[in-house]
Amino acid sequence: MLKISPQDYAEIRRHGEETYPHECCGVLLGQMDGDVRMVTSTARCGNTRTDSPQNRYHIDPKELVRIQRQARERDEDIIGFYHSHPDHPAEWSKTDLEEAHWISCSYVITRVAQGKADVTNSFELTGTDEADKAFADEPINVTA
Repeated sequence: MLKISPQDYAEIRRHGEETYPHECCGVLLGQMDGDVRMVTSTARCGNTRTDSPQNRYHIDPKELVRIQRQARERDEDIIGFYHSHPDHPAEWSKTDLEEAHWISCSYVITRVAQGKADVTNSFELTGTDEADKAFADEPINVTA
């Protein structure tokens, strides 16, 4: 399960609306509590894809390292990622799975329909390595 505050949940959705018709992307920071990923903050990232930013995203590895270092200073870990799907369902795609590499992390996808965020889903990347990784539906608990 992914636990997230109403403010962070709204921020993810707002980010998708602001970057529409391109995909937004970012990092979920927090801690694990058993099987629960508790989001304590989010970090917006720039989508560095220039070939098809309307249906693909990429986070610069240098930006990701910077975010991870800053998070560790606050006793946070990377517990997931988020991105938007402009005018497409909030479901993972084959490309999303191919490009997901952080096993046991949450991958949040928000559909932004005609510029308005309307559906947000989360998926846990399961498996032990690249050969058997898969996405599993993950409930989102939006709570203060």
